[in-house]
Amino acid sequence: MNDELLLKEAEEARKNSYSPYSHFPVGAALLCKDGSIFRGTNIENSSYPLCMCAERNAVYNAMIHGKKKGDFVALALIADTEEPCTPCGACRQVLHELLPSDARIIMANFKGNVLISSPEDLLPLAFSSKDLPNL
Repeated sequence: MNDELLLKEAEEARKNSYSPYSHFPVGAALLCKDGSIFRGTNIENSSYPLCMCAERNAVYNAMIHGKKKGDFVALALIADTEEPCTPCGACRQVLHELLPSDARIIMANFKGNVLISSPEDLLPLAFSSKDLPNL
């Protein structure tokens, strides 16, 4: 699957956003090695810390369905922004830990601007299991 088709999947996911507070719908689509795609969109709550971003919803959706880190190839996300939509800090941390380091992160907007990165490039000094004490 090419990047453009994966971005179309993210755009479809965006239609299911529940974003009455931010009015900022975001869609994500996670491609697996076997060709399966898991969509995610942001879901908000009036208690803001309980909100969940599109990227994390896509990854968690895949994992709930039995997919593992080694299954993931690329994650696309899209929003109506001036520049390509990039993941927040929490999502960067999750992507760094749960996606392979060579996974493609395809960030886009509706103007056709696209930025491609990797989990490591998005969060170069990420906290990881290596930082946890041996218990």
